Amino acid sequence: MPEFTRSEAKPWAKARVRDFYAAPITPLTKDFELDEAGIRENIEAYIDWGVNGLVVGGFANETWNMRPEWWYRLHEITADAVKGRTDLWTIILDPCAEVCVDKLRHVEKLGFSGAELMNPMTQLRGDDEIYNFFKYVTDRSDLGICLYRTPVSGKVMGLELLKRLVDIETVVCTKQGNLNRAESLLLRRELRDDFIVSDPTEHFYLDELREGGQVLFAEFSYLIYGRKRSVLRSYVDKARAGNWEAAYADWKTLRPIWHLYEDEFMNPLIRTASYASLMSVIKIWCETLGLKAGPMKPPVEHLPPADRERLVGRIKALGLV
Repeated sequence: MPEFTRSEAKPWAKARVRDFYAAPITPLTKDFELDEAGIRENIEAYIDWGVNGLVVGGFANETWNMRPEWWYRLHEITADAVKGRTDLWTIILDPCAEVCVDKLRHVEKLGFSGAELMNPMTQLRGDDEIYNFFKYVTDRSDLGICLYRTPVSGKVMGLELLKRLVDIETVVCTKQGNLNRAESLLLRRELRDDFIVSDPTEHFYLDELREGGQVLFAEFSYLIYGRKRSVLRSYVDKARAGNWEAAYADWKTLRPIWHLYEDEFMNPLIRTASYASLMSVIKIWCETLGLKAGPMKPPVEHLPPADRERLVGRIKALGLV
């Protein structure tokens, strides 16, 4: 059972879901199997770094390219390794409502608080159809739900549909994955005050804190900033204390890291609306910082050696290792 009742889900999330909810990677062995020891070793690093929560199971974990039993096993390993030391959420990408319910029931038994759900990428396109999908799922689970608003689904949910969905008791936030800053501000202005809108773009997070934002949900910045992640914490703490000038000074020192991330990951993601081959960039980045990563799972290819060497060189030149 979650820490909250259905009627308490929104206030619980407003109080608890804050700052750095990181999307971890899935390390694989050389034989393209789950590296269970590597998963556990990485989790110890995440806990040591002080993540506010982990969001497991989505594109960052390459679960679209996993056998179904892997998805369940990944969550079991994660919950066992975390042992309640940080908040746990999942991501569910399935277009079948019954599969979503099965997965929610599984992670609820493991102690997860909620799930980021994407609207179905096949068949269901009308607002009523999408609403009925989420209503069916949420009627059958008490976990908190974060709506994944993304072009990857094939339809970016509009404002009027979101206004209906946010009135469901357990729908507590949206990850505004359309990567449009103006839309993030619009949603925060137009949707109810007890609902969280997360723009998962660290470049805007200081402004987000000014505008009522509170969490970077299911993204990579807290993992990939390496030795400079303490500066992320510093500018957040200063902003929350109202020391905006000092917070901005800290934020500004991190822009070269963001520009590398933008060059290697964000801009290609915007062009392609696909994480698949780009996860090679994130896995090499994380491995350079000391995490377990391993190869990409076929049919996705790893970065060519020359591109890998160039990326690693740029990461090291920024002093992240």
